[in-house]
Amino acid sequence: MSALKKTYVLKLYVAGNTPNSVRALKTLKNILENEFQGVYALKVIDVLKSPQLAEEDKILATPTLSKILPPPVRKIIGDLSDREKVLIGLDLLYEELSEEESDRG
Repeated sequence: MSALKKTYVLKLYVAGNTPNSVRALKTLKNILENEFQGVYALKVIDVLKSPQLAEEDKILATPTLSKILPPPVRKIIGDLSDREKVLIGLDLLYEELSEEESDRG
């Protein structure tokens, strides 16, 4: 692994074990394993058990994925079923598109 690789720090806010929460976690883990391969830290926060954490981070809806590092902080609300939207939100797809464009030039 190169030292230049970014480490992603993510928080997934869920409200209990609802179908949307389960789907969001499953989808996110799939994306992380395929795209980030070990360069991430994920913390799952159940807002029903830790409402103060959700309040501190201004989480108004669940599920919400919050990318803490690398900056800027980004939030994605929903069950994360739109893979492209998640990758854009995590700044991963944009980087891939930029690399493809520079390869062509």
